[in-house]
Amino acid sequence: MKIQYNHTFIRRFVVLAGLGFALLTTACDEKELLNPASQTSITGANAFDTPDRILGLVNGIYKSVKSGNFYGGNYLIYSEARGDEFINRTSNTFTAYEAWNQTLNSGSNFVAGFWTAAYTAINNANIVIHGLEEHPDVVSEALTKQYTAEAKFLRALSYFSLVTLYARPYNENQGSTPGLPLRLLAETTNANNDLKRSSVAEVYAQIIKDLDEAEADLPLNYSTSLLNTTRAHRNTAIALKTRVYLNIGNYEKVVEEAQKIVSASAPFTATTGVAHQLQNIVEIFTTNYTSTESILSVPMTELDNVTGQSSFPYVFNSNSEYNLNPEGIWGDTEWKSTDLRRTFSRTASGVQFLTKYNKPSPFLDYLPIIRYAEVLLNYAEAAAYTGDLEKSVSLLKAVRNRSDATYTFPESTIGSKEALIETIWKERRIELLGEGFRSNDLLRNLLPLPAKSSSSNSAPEVLPSQTNYIFPLPNIEITTNKLLLED
Repeated sequence: MKIQYNHTFIRRFVVLAGLGFALLTTACDEKELLNPASQTSITGANAFDTPDRILGLVNGIYKSVKSGNFYGGNYLIYSEARGDEFINRTSNTFTAYEAWNQTLNSGSNFVAGFWTAAYTAINNANIVIHGLEEHPDVVSEALTKQYTAEAKFLRALSYFSLVTLYARPYNENQGSTPGLPLRLLAETTNANNDLKRSSVAEVYAQIIKDLDEAEADLPLNYSTSLLNTTRAHRNTAIALKTRVYLNIGNYEKVVEEAQKIVSASAPFTATTGVAHQLQNIVEIFTTNYTSTESILSVPMTELDNVTGQSSFPYVFNSNSEYNLNPEGIWGDTEWKSTDLRRTFSRTASGVQFLTKYNKPSPFLDYLPIIRYAEVLLNYAEAAAYTGDLEKSVSLLKAVRNRSDATYTFPESTIGSKEALIETIWKERRIELLGEGFRSNDLLRNLLPLPAKSSSSNSAPEVLPSQTNYIFPLPNIEITTNKLLLED
């Protein structure tokens, strides 16, 4: 059936509103890629009429993913606040206090804001996928496949981000509980608002399907390191699959996918596509945003205007709203002072603040979505679960010794499968601190969200059996989708 594109909808959500993570062109320098000239708005009737317009629509998906309520800020802020690595200092409801003290409700601003942002990205992807099907001859067959693959990758990323917040963990009952409305059509009106939730397992199946298809048609690499960092390529899809399979406990598939982009022995590197490998830990967060360690990052520019309460660097560093929890990983005695990752901090008022993102306003730090270090840790955990302890230890050491060449793991921490897995979980807390992983790592392993406290503030422990273990469904969806609450 031919999709009729609503003009207002197209203009509002997808058309040339600005660049995505970076424009895919060949004739401009990186400054132009990050700050393109504005283009004339077009209507839905001719949205797919020219190659430039189609590229603009693809960039619109990236743009929606980097919004302030998504990977541009709040998604990372709220994911970190729910965990146990930070202490809230301000009780500011606009900077994730309700997430930190576990009182989010269906009317909370971010509960609705992130849901809307993620589904906007999903629908933008759906529009591109269906539009390219209906306009097969405007760009080459190769570009049609690539753009479709990019859209599917970003749709998968968006659904994964949603299902890990708003649905019960897959490992609780193998994904049999209600998950999310699985919207796969290009919606240009509200006629199809009513849609039941698919099961958690069905949502994950769609995520994996999208990533498999994206892997097949994404390019091996791009012409610049900027594009290799800010646009999906084949290894990006593979890397995200290691995260997705880890989340559902399919460790054999984690190993299978990781082996595509991790060499058999150290120093570990990707042998096809972009040559990913670990880089200087300090430089990747300060001066070398487009190194081969970055598999996908969000580049922030002045045009994004994420300068206040939806900016991760502002909330966790510049405005000092969250300090590092001395009872969290920051206080762990096995994280030695010789570790370069300890340098990502500053001390004020007797407490420490994370400085991984340390640029001043307007906070133009690149925000990482996928790093090669995560892939190695995903692989290490899966290798431990599947009995390959030697490979697991080798991968774990690669991550730790990159930042602390003098450190030796005590035999008691790596000598058994159980101890090794615990040590890998600890290494994730150190390596991925401030990158949005901690609360999901607790949920995927069905562990409580720990209690947190300071002299002036506290948050209770949340058990997996409690309803606030996951985000509530937003009122905006409950009131407009009559089928949402049906089992």
